[in-house]
Amino acid sequence: MLVCDFMTRSVVSVLPDEPVALASRLLSRYNIGSLPVCSGGGRLCGIVTDRDIVLRCVAAGGDPEKTAVKDIMTKSVVSVAPEEDISRAAALMARARIRRLPVVRGGRLEGMLALGDIAWRPECDMEAARALGEISLGTRTV
Repeated sequence: MLVCDFMTRSVVSVLPDEPVALASRLLSRYNIGSLPVCSGGGRLCGIVTDRDIVLRCVAAGGDPEKTAVKDIMTKSVVSVAPEEDISRAAALMARARIRRLPVVRGGRLEGMLALGDIAWRPECDMEAARALGEISLGTRTV
């Protein structure tokens, strides 16, 4: 089973120079937690999450209307190729402790793979459970 069999192909993204306020509205409108940041040519250059917006812009006293997405996005993005095996992608999500993984070919965004995309398939129960367990371990507080 390959990533391309599970991924979402139609992905909402944002340009690096767009204001954080636009990214917030897109996250809200589409009920998603992260947006790939792509250049005009579709090359993945980062990812911005609802958490990035809160911590790196709002809590830091930035103005979401005047702050560019490129100023708060995560630049080192973990990604996967569409031809990758789904269990390896789930293991990568677990190691990186992320729930969403951009799917990239030749630097260009082709889709997104979410933990939920894997979890609903009965044949991937163990991969999804293992990945979620690893992700959750990294977010526990004492």
